[in-house]
Amino acid sequence: MKYGIIGAGAMGYRYGVLLQENAGVDVDFIDTWKPNVEKVKEQGGVYVSRDHKDKHLVPINMYYPEEYKGHPDVWIIFKKQMQLAEELKRDDKAGLFHPDQYAFSAMNGLGHFEKIEQYFDKDKMVAGTAMIATVLNGPGDVDFMGPKNGEAMHMAPYNDKKPDAVMEQMYNDFKKATLGPEMSSNWLGMCMTKVSFNAVCNTLCTMFEINMGQFGEYKGAEAMSKQLFNEAHDACDRAGIKMIEDRQQQVQSVLDSCVKLKFHYPSMYQDFSKGRATEVDYINGYIAKVGRENDYVCRTHEFVTHEVHLAEQMRKYHKR
Repeated sequence: MKYGIIGAGAMGYRYGVLLQENAGVDVDFIDTWKPNVEKVKEQGGVYVSRDHKDKHLVPINMYYPEEYKGHPDVWIIFKKQMQLAEELKRDDKAGLFHPDQYAFSAMNGLGHFEKIEQYFDKDKMVAGTAMIATVLNGPGDVDFMGPKNGEAMHMAPYNDKKPDAVMEQMYNDFKKATLGPEMSSNWLGMCMTKVSFNAVCNTLCTMFEINMGQFGEYKGAEAMSKQLFNEAHDACDRAGIKMIEDRQQQVQSVLDSCVKLKFHYPSMYQDFSKGRATEVDYINGYIAKVGRENDYVCRTHEFVTHEVHLAEQMRKYHKR
């Protein structure tokens, strides 16, 4: 099958390059960030490192939406939540989307599938989550964090039906790409499990401007994780959403990640440190929304959402 990547950022590069190099499939990259597109065209590809080592150039096909004439079987979508609606609108206007195409996304947070289904048949949508740490150093320069074959992800049909032949082929391609896929039949519970993980690691590391290992060093890291996970699970229980991991499994997942990815700064911190808006409304804020819609107030998630927005606003007083 042929794949198209919408959003050639950290994760878009990770999926596209691994599919191209390990699964041997055709991949095209679509992006709208001019410095990124022009740098890739100028240097003939994207520079890829792993854990800051072995930097090398990987040739890729990069296009603006308006100049792309290809027809992928599957679009893989990785944009920031706040940018997605405008990106999809531009891509649709450029004629990129066709009725026979499938869409896969493993973006952080929740709220994006409602936007994607405006352009794709629900039966051709695949939800995903990725426990894969990646850093975009700059235009045309990406760093894959973690050991080779250490990637892990989940995927599930958006309609919660049995995967069809195309979805099975996607799974096989992701497996060959060493992305470590697991197929689920519970897309919402799968995604909420990842959202609640990010609501701990991404948010707390951002608030205190620390990496995963530094968070894990704190003797109260387990207790803080439990408090946030308990609220998330309580909210999901009331909403009838069944997580794919229980509370203790999620706490252990955080503690394990703080060891495995001890030098990694989560994507929310990367955005915050570069003066960009964070996706906290689609992570902690989304959990709080689920809670309130089901007569349960997630007080900690609501509080830390405000704290992150306060930190964003206060950046103007710390400019040098």
